[in-house]
Amino acid sequence: QVQLVESGGGLVQAGGSLRLSCAAAGIIRRINDMGWYRQPPGKQRELVARITSGDNTNYADSVKGRFTISRDSAKNTVYLQMNSLKPEDTAVYYCNINAILSAARGDYWGKGTLVTVSS
Repeated sequence: QVQLVESGGGLVQAGGSLRLSCAAAGIIRRINDMGWYRQPPGKQRELVARITSGDNTNYADSVKGRFTISRDSAKNTVYLQMNSLKPEDTAVYYCNINAILSAARGDYWGKGTLVTVSS
């Protein structure tokens, strides 16, 4: 199996910055796409950003120009740099990877890290 360990969440004032990290551990043969999703209070989970193995990226319109996703494939780690944070960015942020393991393949999720942006 694979474990995704997220870190970097917390409380920040509007206009501030946070950097999320997610490291994948396990017997991993290949990681394809990596991404971040979020679930605001009382709402459904939504895509924030994804990055392919070739470093192509896509972002939700609401975060374009403020958030940057990147990856370190050698470390099986994905990052999300979040700048100019707004109260509406408050959510639990989840890491997601599409991976091929030793005996399985598919989408895998972290447990989430809470980001709270105060006004």
